[in-house]
Amino acid sequence: MISFLVFLATYLIMECVTWCTHKFVMHGFLWYLHEDHHQPKYAHIFERNDAFFVIFAIPSILLFYYGSEADFDYRFFIGLGIFAYGMSYFLVHDVMIHQRFKLLKNTKNKYLVGLRKGHKVHHKHLGKQNGECFGMLFVPFKYFKF
Repeated sequence: MISFLVFLATYLIMECVTWCTHKFVMHGFLWYLHEDHHQPKYAHIFERNDAFFVIFAIPSILLFYYGSEADFDYRFFIGLGIFAYGMSYFLVHDVMIHQRFKLLKNTKNKYLVGLRKGHKVHHKHLGKQNGECFGMLFVPFKYFKF
């Protein structure tokens, strides 16, 4: 039970980590890696922004490794929470919102439509200043129609 709670807490905390990283790192000193994500699309499959998947994967991999070496202690479940959030981020951000893979294009789910609207507002700014809606799974309620 404690392992599940560690996993769940990590998963939820990752939204805060993502918000802070997006606002202060991606739109800050690592704008170089994130900038192409805010520009009109070009013919490449990958963006420099995809480097952030690797950056977030490194702690997850290390926690998996060291947690499994210690009989699957709390570090393993923290790594699992980071991994699960990363998978959620990929499915929501890259698949559903940006349609890098043509799935969930015509969803009517109010939550997913709200996420898409919030992210669209974020992308109306092509530069690193004046950004809004830095979260991924939790966006302001004004984007949801209930």
